[in-house]
Amino acid sequence: MKEKICGPEYRSAAGKESPMSMTVVRRVDPRSPAHRAGVRAGDTLLEINGTPIVDVLDYKFYSYDPRLELTLLSSDGTRRTVHVRKEEGQDLGLDFETYLMDRARSCANNCIFCFVDQMPPGMRETLYFKDDDARLSFLMGNYLTLTNLSKREVQRIIDLHISPINVSVHTTDPQLRVEMLKNKRAGESIDVMRRFAAANITMNCQIVSCPGVNDGPALDRTLRELSEMYPGVASVAIVPVGVTKFREGLCPIAPYTKEQAAAVIAQVEAFGKQFMEKEGTRLAWCSDEFYLLAGLPLPVKSFYEDMAQLENGVGMLRLLLSQADMALDEPELGELVPFSVATGVSAAPFIDQILQKAKQQVPQLQGRVYPIRNRFFGETITVSGLVTGQDLIAQLKGQELGQRLLIPSNMLRSGESVFLDDVTVADVERELGVTVCPVDAESGFDLVDAMLGLPVTMQQTTPPGSDGEYYRYNPS
Repeated sequence: MKEKICGPEYRSAAGKESPMSMTVVRRVDPRSPAHRAGVRAGDTLLEINGTPIVDVLDYKFYSYDPRLELTLLSSDGTRRTVHVRKEEGQDLGLDFETYLMDRARSCANNCIFCFVDQMPPGMRETLYFKDDDARLSFLMGNYLTLTNLSKREVQRIIDLHISPINVSVHTTDPQLRVEMLKNKRAGESIDVMRRFAAANITMNCQIVSCPGVNDGPALDRTLRELSEMYPGVASVAIVPVGVTKFREGLCPIAPYTKEQAAAVIAQVEAFGKQFMEKEGTRLAWCSDEFYLLAGLPLPVKSFYEDMAQLENGVGMLRLLLSQADMALDEPELGELVPFSVATGVSAAPFIDQILQKAKQQVPQLQGRVYPIRNRFFGETITVSGLVTGQDLIAQLKGQELGQRLLIPSNMLRSGESVFLDDVTVADVERELGVTVCPVDAESGFDLVDAMLGLPVTMQQTTPPGSDGEYYRYNPS
């Protein structure tokens, strides 16, 4: 026994309807099906085909059909019905007060490894928001612990067959899960997962591994019990705990050592090999960060199968290298100007490897890679997504940067030009005297294009009308 670890009607958690309903239509797209049917801004969407609409999941599910009857409440209090005809699956063309048509649900846990708890004071408010919302899991790929779900919400996911969803598991040992998440309901979530698996709901799982807590025998049990839910459990990522310098007053957790990281890799790869022989898939993979911590080479691309866990950094660097190789087979040249690349310490050697290959193909190419040490959160944090603007400026001032500075786009708030510490791209450009060019951190094609002076277009990933911070920010 481990020692205790320190310290039918579907309604949202809000429950009752309110005059301030978030299903109020904020905007109707011109010439959309809803506009043609007579829906107007200020109307409240009450029902679709007789089913009450509570949030975005109801809206997307029940508005799929080609013929719809919408029950609306006008701004003057009049209740009316309109009929809509459209293509199957076509969006109605409505924007609401919030993307979720409800408030995002915050986390009810107090996880011992939570990255948000390791943030310094004085940062913008949205960075301290811990989401744990099943709707964001389905719509945006966020991971949730399932501890927030009521029985009605569990049943709704089954009834609507909301799939896939992403689950932060960490351990399947109920008591250990309670202790790690500091939530007395945490152990019940494993039974919820079994219900989902039985209902053919697909789950992608994440395990934040903490040395001496949920690795070793505890991880063996977790992998075994998750494998028993296959194919409901479709993939499992094991990622090392992130430890910043702001852990005063929190449960003592040390980062993984080289030897400990290697042991976890051996454990997970042994499981994967055995499961592959039985089911034709490894099911579970360690993140790239584990291999970097252990000083081991990355597996070949085929090891990662369909790259199901890229969001957790599983196979991301191998995919980046593979795509870059393809892009450099027959390189297309744009306007070649001297440039530099700034990235996190962990990715820097791989970015430099791509740059050296590019120089072999295009000898006139001039570029340099700068690894940015994370002085803000502490140098145990090596990923590019947590590099701040102030670290970028301090470490690149006076360096030879060329005319363009390429940075991974995940350094910035989604869809905006702001770093985690509220330093803007414009601030960096002014301080360093160079044009900053964000590039998709996961695309070797985009990285090579940017190096070779070709235009790269960044896409907006934040849902319209959302705040956006927690959609981009992954505490793991």
